[in-house]
Parts: sequence; C-alpha cells; structure tokens
Amino acid sequence: MKIKTISRPSALAVLLASLFAFGAHAADLPRLVTKEGRHALMVDGAPYLILGGQAHNSSNYPNALPKVWAAINDAQANTLEIPVAWEQIEATEGKFDFSYVDTLVTQAREKNVRLVLLWFGTWKNTGPGYLPAWVKFDNRRFPRMVDKAGKDSYCHSPFGTETLKADRKAFVALMEHLKKLDGEQHTVIMVQVENEVGTYGLVRDYGPAAQKAFNGPVPAAVLAKQKAPVSGKSSGTWQAVYGDYAEQYFHTWAIAHYIEEIAKAGRAVYDLPMFVNNAVRNAVEPLAPWKGNFASGGPTYDVIGIWKAAAPHIDVAAPDIYDHESNKIFATLDKFRRPDNALFVPEIGNSADLARVAWPVFGKGGIGFAPFGIDYFEFSNYPLGAKATDRTMVEPFAQIFGTFRPMMREWAQWAFEGRTQGVAESDERTPQTITLKNWTATVSYRQRQFGDQAAKDPMEGTDKPNGGLAVAQTGDNEFVVVGQRARIKFEPSGRHAGKPALYARVEEGRYDGKGNWVLERVWNGDQTDYGLNFGTTPTVLKVKIGTYQ
Repeated sequence: MKIKTISRPSALAVLLASLFAFGAHAADLPRLVTKEGRHALMVDGAPYLILGGQAHNSSNYPNALPKVWAAINDAQANTLEIPVAWEQIEATEGKFDFSYVDTLVTQAREKNVRLVLLWFGTWKNTGPGYLPAWVKFDNRRFPRMVDKAGKDSYCHSPFGTETLKADRKAFVALMEHLKKLDGEQHTVIMVQVENEVGTYGLVRDYGPAAQKAFNGPVPAAVLAKQKAPVSGKSSGTWQAVYGDYAEQYFHTWAIAHYIEEIAKAGRAVYDLPMFVNNAVRNAVEPLAPWKGNFASGGPTYDVIGIWKAAAPHIDVAAPDIYDHESNKIFATLDKFRRPDNALFVPEIGNSADLARVAWPVFGKGGIGFAPFGIDYFEFSNYPLGAKATDRTMVEPFAQIFGTFRPMMREWAQWAFEGRTQGVAESDERTPQTITLKNWTATVSYRQRQFGDQAAKDPMEGTDKPNGGLAVAQTGDNEFVVVGQRARIKFEPSGRHAGKPALYARVEEGRYDGKGNWVLERVWNGDQTDYGLNFGTTPTVLKVKIGTYQ
C-alpha cells in the first residue's frame, strides 16, 4: 500500500511570502485588497482577520473605557469597534476636542488591540441622535426630509448642502487628527462612515432639491452596476428605469452620494479603508418594492450595486445581523459575499446562539466578525442580544476568538487564497456538505466523540444549535480544521473518487502567534474511528489524508 501525501511550507513561510508578494512593510497603511473575487484586509502588510467586539453606543468616553477593555480582553478579541460621535468632538461649531480619541488610541496600544472607529455623524440608526445640538435643532440650516405633504421627517435630508458641508468638515478634522496621532503605528485600521443609514416610514425625500433630482436621469455609473428587477427603460428618469423600485433606489443613491463626499474627503487626508453598515432587510423573502418593511436608502443586499457606483471610496457594504433564524442569517451572508464586496459582519447580536455564525464568516473568506455590546456596561438589548452583561456574555465568543487569534494571520492568508470553507449548525440541525478540491466533507452535529449516538443520546450542551466548523485546505490532501460541537468526515471525490482513503496523520495542537505549529498529540484509533469529533472546547487539527489502490 502506498500512501500519497504532500508536504507544504510552514505557516510562517506562507506569511513571509505574502509580505514579499505585496512588497509590504510595517509602514504600509491598512487597505482592502481584492484578487479574483476574494478579499483581504491588509494590516502591517499582511492579511488580518478581525476578531472584534463592538462597544455599546454610549461607551465612547474615557471613563467608560475600563469596562470596555475588560470585556474585550475576556472575549479574546484583537479589535475593538467603538463610536466617535460628532457631538463629542465638535460640541461648539468650529472647536474640536479629540481628547477622547487620544485616550482611546493610547489605551488600545497599551492593550495590543486594533481599533475600528464608527463615525456617528448625520445618521445613526437613521436618526439625528449624535448630531451636535447646533445642528440637531437648526432645521432651517440643516433641513430634514419631507413627505409628499411637506411634513418634516425625523431624518435629515441627504440634499442638505449645509449638513453635508458641516459633517464633512468634522470628519476631515477627525481624519487629520488620526493621521498625526496614528499615521505611523496604525492602531486604527478601518473607519465606518455614519451608521445604519436610511429612513423608516418614508421611502425618500420629497423636498424640492430631491424632487428635481428624482425627475432627472439616473447616473450612468448607477445604470452600469444596478440592474432593474423588472423590465424598464435602459436609461432615463429613476421612474422610467426602475419602476416600482425607483423611490427606494433613488433614496439609496442620494444617501450613498452624500456619504461618498464625506468618505472621499476623509481619505484624501488619511487613506484608511472605509465601510458602511446596515440594518438588513429579510434575505429570504422574495424581492419586492419597499413597503415600510426596512430602512429605505441603506446598503441592503439588493442595492449594493448602487453603493458601488455612487460611493467608490467606500470599500465594503456590511450587514448588521440580529436575526436568530439560521436560514435568514445564512442567506444574508451569501448575499453580502460578492466578488465586488468583502464579507464583513461588523455587528451581530451578542447572544450565545449567534456565536456560531463566526464559523461560516471565517470559512467563507470574511474579513471580520464582531458581536455588539462587548463591554461590561450594565445595559442589555435583549432580545436582540444576551440578557447577561457579565463575563458569561462574552464566553461563547471568547472560545472561538481565543482559538483563532494565534493563527489569525495564517487563516486570513488561506482565506484570501480561496482555501477556506465554513459551516454552522442550522436550526434544522441536519448534516451539511463542504466541497473541497478532490474531497467532500460532511459535517454533522450533536454526535458524541465516540460512536453514532446523536439520535438517542446527544452530546451534552447541545440542546440548542451551537456547533460549527471551518476548514482550510492547505495542500491537495492536507487540511487545518477548527471546530466545536461538530463531526467531520472526509470522502474522496474528483480525481480521488472511488479510491479508498485513510488518515495519514491527525495532529491536535495550536499555532503560537509567530507562524509555528505546536503539537499537543496525534489522534488515532478511538479518536478517528468515527470521523473527527470536536467537543465543547474549540480544537485545531492538522489533517493529512492518503489514498491507495
């Protein structure tokens, strides 16, 4: 019997090759790169995986930070996402105070944590809550959207030229300060521009400037990237081209164009990657025109093309996930994972059932994942998130992050090369199939580590769906598998189809954070007879499989 195996370069060698290929060095600015429809967030010249935690909206003050850092540490996160509010840096027009930003960046460096800053400007969850008072209450200078009857909306208009001018000025001041403060060390690796934009209850602005633009032609860039869901004219007014979708699409363009002006000006000063997030629309129900069922104008999955056309200085449109139904979650991930859009989940509920979503995000090449409310502020947004506000809240995420953190550079590189796949247990709890090069893997759940007993005697702690697994194919017959409460079995396919297969070697261990693999034990016998079984604690395995004839 001849066992066929292959060797591969060490993880460190892969990382060094990556650095050389991109001509990278520590002084490189963070940036998002795309190759053959795959994406990587480059930090210090190499792919970086955001294992993030997002602080509560009101934790963006120096005296609130200790509770944030404690939770970020317990969560094993490598990145903190946290707001910078317009109201706190420019309480008086033209007078800027960046003392909070200075404290935040200094403390992040001390704790070896990167930062993603969330700019809460004109819109936060579609509303004006984080505007300075001098903007918030001056409706003449900073107008709100109006409905068909001329009644004011709660939401500021994307056609407010003075609003845009003031928001852009404040954002540019922030980016100028960041460049001076962090232009060499790159503690801040991304910036979110505004937050969950769009409008509830009103499909678009009906003010004079908006109405004039709505009756004008659809920009050519939009026509090139956003096709109409229904047949219409190939060019012309928004109504002529997009029919019943016209008002939502127009409002999307108006908000995206507004944000582009802010992002473009900020990046001209300090060119960090930038993204927008959104409260998602239902990704399972059939596409239909807006009927008040989501925030019109936001970067929902159906209008990503408009955002790419109208806001080229925005790198990523990202979903905020608070659904708990697995079919909606998985459909949302699939719709935002596009050749022209990196998969990134910058905000997801912090309840334990949503921790498993990290597995498909990391496996599907996502650049990051961050549960919301990762600080010990005694505030819970249950039922969107967890009831708990203590360490029990972060523990489900800490288990996964703690496993990936020492190997996040290697994993991000494999993902960028298209070598990774990942799944999470569905509400139906049925097995799932992963297609690999010349191999097919079946992942099942609730199995104990020995025998086939799931139906009669499932593993403890699996009363609710909480399993997941991610695999990187590092060679023709070699894999790194990371999993929790799951079983994986490999079967030959492709050029291996029909051949008998055996494990050549299964090593349990870990990466040490420097690219070196540290062996703990070799699995065999009872540990491999029923597939590779992952228990309550996430485990990393290096797997070699051989075939024979």
